Amino acid sequence: MSLSELRTKDVVNTMDGKRLGRVMDIEFDPGDGRVEALVVPGEWKVGSLLRGEKCGIVIPWQRICKIGENVILVELEPGDIVDN
Repeated sequence: MSLSELRTKDVVNTMDGKRLGRVMDIEFDPGDGRVEALVVPGEWKVGSLLRGEKCGIVIPWQRICKIGENVILVELEPGDIVDN
């Protein structure tokens, strides 16, 4: 599956049913090239916007439950969601 295919899927948290957005980036392990996490848009902060920084929620690969045809299901507790 390619990044362009992942970007078309909505990411939904199964813990609360909340839609987190669509995949905007992927984090890789530089040593072996494995996918470590998906990144979805986080809350925009004025300071970040002015500096041109992207804000995102990093979802570790272990928290992905299922990648379906239209949706990626993840399992995140409220304390697990950290904006980067």
